[in-house]
Amino acid sequence: MKSILLNIVPEETRMAVVEDGDLLAVEVERASHAHLVGNIYKGRVQNVLPGMQAAFIDIGQEKNAFLYVGDGAPHDIPKGVAKAAKPQKIHVGQNLPVGIIKDAVGTKGPRATLHLSLPGRNLVLMPTAAYTGLSRRIEDEQERSRLHALAEKYAPEGMGLIVRTAAEGISEEAFAEDAKYLENLWASIARKFKLSHAPALLYRDADLLVRIVRDRFSADVDELIVDDREAYERVRELVGFLSPDLAARVKLYDGREPLFQRYHIEQEIENVGARQVELKSGGFLVIDKTEALTVIDVNTGKYVGKTNLGDTVYQANLEAAAEILKQIRLRDIGGIIIVDFIDMETDEQKTALLDFLRDGARNDRAKTNIIDITSLSLVEITRRKSRSNFESVVYSECPVCHGRGRIESPETVSIRISRDIRRMEHKNHAKNGYEIEVHETVAEELRQNQLMMNLAAEFGTDIKVVTRPGIHPETYTILQQS
Repeated sequence: MKSILLNIVPEETRMAVVEDGDLLAVEVERASHAHLVGNIYKGRVQNVLPGMQAAFIDIGQEKNAFLYVGDGAPHDIPKGVAKAAKPQKIHVGQNLPVGIIKDAVGTKGPRATLHLSLPGRNLVLMPTAAYTGLSRRIEDEQERSRLHALAEKYAPEGMGLIVRTAAEGISEEAFAEDAKYLENLWASIARKFKLSHAPALLYRDADLLVRIVRDRFSADVDELIVDDREAYERVRELVGFLSPDLAARVKLYDGREPLFQRYHIEQEIENVGARQVELKSGGFLVIDKTEALTVIDVNTGKYVGKTNLGDTVYQANLEAAAEILKQIRLRDIGGIIIVDFIDMETDEQKTALLDFLRDGARNDRAKTNIIDITSLSLVEITRRKSRSNFESVVYSECPVCHGRGRIESPETVSIRISRDIRRMEHKNHAKNGYEIEVHETVAEELRQNQLMMNLAAEFGTDIKVVTRPGIHPETYTILQQS
C-alpha cells in the first residue's frame, strides 16, 4: 500500500510518501521559504568572470544567480526572445532568459542555466535545445520506440522534448495535447520576455501541491490523502485535469487525530534532522555535514551477529546501506557523500555491497551515482539536488555553537579568562580587584579548579565570579573595579 499524505496548515504544506508503513520521502514548503527552482527570469548580467566561464545575473532576488556558461550556449531561442549569446560574448548589462536549477544555499546564490525547461505531466519542453530524450524508467523497448517517434513528431521546430515516466502508455492524442500546451506556455513566456524590463519573473514553477499531482501521483500510488478541504478540492480539480483515471484515489481526511500521527510518521519526520540514526540490529549511523561533502559513518553498536565476524560485518553493512539510501532520500542530501562502512574481509563482499547500493539507488528520483569502494571500505556517492531540502527549511544554525556542533569546554573558557587577567595585570594592576561575569558552567569550573583563587594570590588582588543568566557559554566579561 503506497500513500501520499498532505498535511495543510496556513503556515506550511507538508508531504509524506509512505509505503507499507515505511516513510519513503518527506517535503515541506513554506510561503516564507519560496523555492526558485523551475522559475524562469529575464535577468541582467551584473558581472562576468571570463577565467571561470561564468557570470552573475540579477534576477530581482536578494542574491544574484550564478550562471556557468562553459558548457556552451543553447540553441536559438524562439522568436520573441533575444537569442542567448555565445559564452565568450556575454557582457555586463546584457538581458538573458535564465532558468533556476538550484536554490540558494548558505552564502551561495541560486544557480542559473541558459538551457531552459518547462515541465508538464507527461513531457518536458526544452525551448533552447533541439533534442529528444526518454525517462530511463521506461524500460519496454517497444514503448520507448513509440514514444521517441511521437517526441520527434510533435516537438516544436527548433525545440526539444523529454518524455517523462508518466507518459508510458498514453495515447498519441494526449501526447500531442501536452506538447501543444507546453508550446503555447513558452510562447507566452517569450512575449513576457520581450515586453518586460529586467530583472523580471517570466514563469513561476508550480507550488508543492501542483508538483505532487504532476510529478508524484501516478498509477503506483494507491491513495492521496489531504487533511484540508480547500486543498482537497484543488487537488481533485488538478487530478481531474491531468489524470482523471486516478481521481477516485484522492481522499479527504477529517479524523480527529492529526493525519501524520494517524500514520505513525510524525516522530520519524522529527528524527530526519538527527545526527545519529539507530538501526534495527543495534548498530547506528552518524551523519555529519561539511561545506564540501556529507560524511556517514557506520557503526556496529550492539550488533554481534550469529555466525562469524566476516558475515556479521557484511550483514551490518547491508542493513546500513539500505538505511543510508533511505536517509539520503529523506534528507535530500546532495553533492558528494562519503560513507565509511565497516571493513570487510573479501572483495566479493565489497562488490556485493556496491551492487546492493546501485540497485537501491535506482529508486531515487534524484540522479544518484555509486562511484566505487576503496580498500578501506569507503564508498563515494554523488547525488543531484536542486531545491532547498527539509533540513534547510526546518532547521537554522545553532546560536550557541554557530553550526560547529560543539562549544569550548568550561575549562578552556576558564584558561582564556586567566590569560586575559594576566594580560590586564601586566598593563595596569587592579588594586580593587575584578568582577567576572560568566555562564553558570564556567562559574562552576572556576570554583572547582580554584584558578581565580590562585590568580588573586599571584597578583595580590580580589577576583569575584558572578553568574549571568542567558550569557553564551563561551562569552565572559571582566570588569576592573574602581
